[in-house]
Amino acid sequence: MNLLPKTKEEFSQKDYWDKFFKKRGKKAFEWYGEYPELAKYLHKYLKLQDNILIVGCGSSTLGKDLYDVGCRNITNIDISKIVIKQMQSQTDKERPGLKYIQMDALHTDFKNEEFNVIIDKGTLDALMPDQAEGTLKTINQYFSEIQRILKYNGRYICISLLQEHILQWLLSFFPSNNWMFRAIRCYEPEIKSAENGENAMPVFMVVCTKFKLLPRQILELNLGAQETIQKCESVEEVAKHVISAQKAAFICSALQKSSMGVENEITLELYDQRNQALPRYNVYVVESEVTSEVKRGSYAAFIVPEGREAEWLFSTKIGRKKLVSMTSHNRLTIVTMHRGQKYDSLDSVKEELEGVVRNLAPANFNLQKIAFLTLGSDLGKRTVIHEGTSAYSGDYVIEDVEHDDGQKYRRLFYLTSQLVIQSEAKLKTIKTRNGKRKDIIDLATLTCQHHIYMSIATYLVAKEKANVVVLGLGGGGLCSFLRKFLAGGEITAIEIDAEMLKIAKQWFDFALNEKLKAIIQDGLDYIQELDNEGSNVDALLCDVDNKSSDIGMSCPPKEFIAPNTLEKISKAIGSKGIFVVNLVLRDTQLRPGIIATFQKTFKTIVSYKLSEDLNEVFLCTNIEESNQFFMDKLKRGAEAINTFFKKNNVQDEVHVDDYVGSLKINS
Repeated sequence: MNLLPKTKEEFSQKDYWDKFFKKRGKKAFEWYGEYPELAKYLHKYLKLQDNILIVGCGSSTLGKDLYDVGCRNITNIDISKIVIKQMQSQTDKERPGLKYIQMDALHTDFKNEEFNVIIDKGTLDALMPDQAEGTLKTINQYFSEIQRILKYNGRYICISLLQEHILQWLLSFFPSNNWMFRAIRCYEPEIKSAENGENAMPVFMVVCTKFKLLPRQILELNLGAQETIQKCESVEEVAKHVISAQKAAFICSALQKSSMGVENEITLELYDQRNQALPRYNVYVVESEVTSEVKRGSYAAFIVPEGREAEWLFSTKIGRKKLVSMTSHNRLTIVTMHRGQKYDSLDSVKEELEGVVRNLAPANFNLQKIAFLTLGSDLGKRTVIHEGTSAYSGDYVIEDVEHDDGQKYRRLFYLTSQLVIQSEAKLKTIKTRNGKRKDIIDLATLTCQHHIYMSIATYLVAKEKANVVVLGLGGGGLCSFLRKFLAGGEITAIEIDAEMLKIAKQWFDFALNEKLKAIIQDGLDYIQELDNEGSNVDALLCDVDNKSSDIGMSCPPKEFIAPNTLEKISKAIGSKGIFVVNLVLRDTQLRPGIIATFQKTFKTIVSYKLSEDLNEVFLCTNIEESNQFFMDKLKRGAEAINTFFKKNNVQDEVHVDDYVGSLKINS
C-alpha cells in the first residue's frame, strides 16, 4: 500500500492527512529521520526545562522521545482529530503531563510568548507545496503565529528538505524581523535512509532565534559533517550554499541508483566549510564501456598528484575517458587538488575524501573494497616560484612541478583559467662550476605537442636567414626551439604583453640575440604594418589564445583568421611563404566555415589534427605544388625534427608514417 503523497499539493490538505493517518493506524510515521538520528542536532538548541511546542506532530514519537530524556513541558498539536485521538490513547501514566491537542497551527489558543522552543518537523514543507497566492498567505499567517507565541531568545526549530521556494520564504521573513538565522545539514537521517535503500534526500535543521533588535542580520550555516559554523554576508549567499549542497546530494543519490552513460561526465567542487572562497577539490565522475575486461559496477577513485591537474589526461573530457579505460574500471571518480590549499599526506587526503567517494559509488557496489589509485606514492610536488599581474591577463603564477619519476616542469598559469597551462617548459638539472646542482630550461624540448607540428611545417621554408615570425610569445619555448632547430633562421616574436616578455626572459631562459628578437606589439597591428610597407616573411606562425568566450574557439582570436586579415597575411608570405596557425575549437561546427575561408585566400591548405588534444595545426600557403610535394616535404621535416631530438637527447619522437598518413591536403 502506497501511503506517500502522489502530488506535492496533497501535502497541505487536511483530508489527505486524515486519510493518511487512518490507513497508517497506530504505527509511528517519521518525516526526515527519527529521534536517534536527530538528537545530537536538537539538543544543542533546547534545554530540559524549556516549554516546548511541537507543531503538526502527526504520529511522530518525537514528543515521547524528548519526554523520556527529561523534557517535561511538551505540548504536541496537529490539525487532524484522528491522529490526536490516536496519540492521546497511547499516552500512558509513565508520561504525565505530555499533552496532545487538536489545534490549527495557523490559529492557536496559546498566550503571547508562551513557549521557549517551537519544533516544526516537516510541517512547513507540508503547508508550502508551492508559491501560489493562497499558500503564501497561509505561510505568512503561520510565521506570524510563531512570532506571537515564542518568547524572546526562544528558538523556532524547523526540520525541512528546504526546497528552494521554502528556503527563500524563510530567509525573507525571519532575518528581516530581527531573528538570527542558522541552517544545519543533518547527515544522520540521510545515512539511515541510504542504508534502508531509500532516497537519501538532504535534511536540514533551521534554527531561528527571536530577538527584540539585532544591530545587523546574523546568518550562519553548518553544511559540513564537522561542527563548523560559517558566517554569511547575505541571504543570497545562504541560499547559494544550501542549493549547491542539495544539487550535489541529488547527483550522488542518482549515481548510486543508475548508470550515467559513457558520453556523460559529472563534475563537483568540494569546499572546506571554513573557506568557501576557494574549492579544495574538483571531482569528475566518469564511466567507461562494459567489456570482457571491464566489469559492470567496478569502481575506484583516482587522486591526481598535486600540480598535474592541468595535464591533458586529467584536464580534458577526452583525457579523463582515456584514464578510465586505462584503469579497467566501469566508473572512476577522478579527484584533483587546488593551488592555495594545504594537503598533509596522501593518506590524509584519502581519509578526507572517503565519504564523498563512497557516495559516488554505483549501485550494489561493495563499499568495503574501494580502491584509491594515483601515479606515485605521494601527493606530488608543486612549488610556486613567482606570482605577478599582467595588464592583459590579470594575476598569474609560475610553478615548478615534479613528477613521481623525478622529472620537473615549469608552468605558467593565469588565475582566471587555472586548469589551462599557458606556457610549459621541461627542466633539466646541471652542475655549475662550483659543483652545485641547478635547474635550467631544456630549450631543445617542446612540451606542447602542437608546437612540434608547427615546427615541422617551418621545414618548407628552411634556408639560410629564413625570416620566421611567431605571433604570441608565451614563455618563449617555441621561439627558443626554432632558433636551435632552424640553424640559419631569424626568429622574431610578436607579443602584445610586455609582462610576458619579462616572464620569458626571467623564468623560461628566453635569451635575445641577433637571430632571436622580440617586439612588443599587437599581432594585428604587426600584420597591418606588413601590409602597409609591402614587407614579406617566409613563415608567419600564429599561436595566440583567445581570451573571449563568446564563440567556441580557444585559439586564435577570431580577428586573426578574419577574411581581411588573411588577405594581408597572404600578401605578406607571397608565393613561397607559409602561414601556420594553431586552431583549438570547442565548437566543431565552426570548422567547415574556417576551412572555407582559408581556401578562398590561399592556394593550398594542409591540416594535422592531434590525436590526444583539441589542437589542429593548419599550414596555409600560396606555393603551387602537388599534394605529393607537400607530403614529401613534411615527411622530411618530421625526420629532421626526430634527428634533432636524438642529437639533443630529447625523448620525444614523431611517428613519421602515422603523421604523414594523417595529413589532410586541400589544394
